[in-house]
Amino acid sequence: MNYLKPIEETAYLSAPNAPQYRKIMRIFFRENEKMHFRMYKEDILELLRQEAEFADYEMEQLKQDLDALVRWKNLTPIQDPGKVYTIADYKNKQYQYTMSEYAVEIERLTVRLENLFFESGSLSTNLFVRLENSLELIDEIEIANSKEINEWWNNLQEDFKRLNQNYQDYLREFYSGQSDRLMKSMEFIIHKDKFISYLKDFVQELQHHSRKISGIIQSKRDKIEGSLLEKVVKSELDIPHAISELHGNREPSIRENIYGKWKSLINWFLDTPEHSCECNKVLEITNEVIRSIILNAALIVQIQNWGISRKEDYRKFLELFLQCNDLEEAHKLSAHVFGVQNIEHFKANAPRDMDAVTNSVYEEEPQQYLLKPHAKNYREKKDKRGFADKTFEKLCSRQEYMKKLEREKKLVYHFIQDGKLDLSMIREVIPESARKSFLQWIAQANLSTEKKGQTEFGQTYHLIRQEGECCLKCEDGELWMPSYVLEFDE
Repeated sequence: MNYLKPIEETAYLSAPNAPQYRKIMRIFFRENEKMHFRMYKEDILELLRQEAEFADYEMEQLKQDLDALVRWKNLTPIQDPGKVYTIADYKNKQYQYTMSEYAVEIERLTVRLENLFFESGSLSTNLFVRLENSLELIDEIEIANSKEINEWWNNLQEDFKRLNQNYQDYLREFYSGQSDRLMKSMEFIIHKDKFISYLKDFVQELQHHSRKISGIIQSKRDKIEGSLLEKVVKSELDIPHAISELHGNREPSIRENIYGKWKSLINWFLDTPEHSCECNKVLEITNEVIRSIILNAALIVQIQNWGISRKEDYRKFLELFLQCNDLEEAHKLSAHVFGVQNIEHFKANAPRDMDAVTNSVYEEEPQQYLLKPHAKNYREKKDKRGFADKTFEKLCSRQEYMKKLEREKKLVYHFIQDGKLDLSMIREVIPESARKSFLQWIAQANLSTEKKGQTEFGQTYHLIRQEGECCLKCEDGELWMPSYVLEFDE
């Protein structure tokens, strides 16, 4: 963890002129693969202008871009004194350019990233066989020389790495958005059985070989961790690396790497108290993919069948029901056509012909109910026939109301004498409408602090409370109440 400085060589991937820089570096990478390690800027410009988007690319632009790449240490300039013909050429310093080691690896990484989704993984079971065979050779490898131990360890880890990468790449396709849409399309039905068969074979082989591999690891784990891994560490140290030697002791990092890879291999096939092994997780994920494929296929077939018209089938069923001789025969036909029914009970307040609780629903007379949808956007149909002109009816109703109001006014004013309405002095039987008017006037005045009010006919009055009570004789009985006098203004 000592090399955490910024990687300056990757700056051209995100610089403002990244398309130009990346195109130049891609040209260098392709030529490097052809063993053409050094290039003049004239050769670079010629290759650039072969692309349509760089047809107008100038030498001055190329010089600036090459200088930037040299500054970021992606390119290394090498002066070519043999190509100097004039003093001007010498001053201009004709250079050959070559890619740095960092730049080669960065470009190789970009090519890998561009083709990442075009490389499909596979669920090959051959890797399980290779892992099993390699682990069975432990007794022989333990007494082998350093070179054979190192080769055995590298083959074991390479097979394990490919196993991890292949199954992750293959299953990743099933969880991508594009694969999800494909699994829900009609075209997927054709390939469904092929996918299921392929996954089932992988599951069976995985179950078979994982048990054997886990058994070998458990039986020989002590021997591997006790002596063999140390021999692997020694075999790695026996390989000389000039750059690694300059950095001093490299044994701790090599030991950590080897023991870490061994622990990952164990966790892949053996359970731990904290977690289940990766092998079981792969089985669960694969089974889930199989279930998803079958479910999607069933849904697709169901959706496809929804579009089929059942009109003729329903007509045939109706004819069969009409040919039933009695209700019992109709019940049998219903059970055959529809199967077991889910009964729903509805309650209604409609009157029944029979109140006996033991009567069957089939003995009741049929009733009709108007059902309305519960959808939010449902609107009842409006009557578009227009409306009748009821001006005359309204005029008659208004005149009748005015006459009624006038009669009530005369009736109430009949009890007002000399501008006063003394309730205790009324001896006649008063109608209900007059009683309501008197009580309304009293209540209105009592709500006022000045004990004043106004009738519906526009007259103002003052309420006076007298001692004692009085009795109003009404058409529907006698009303005992406090004695009040209403004095009306002029």
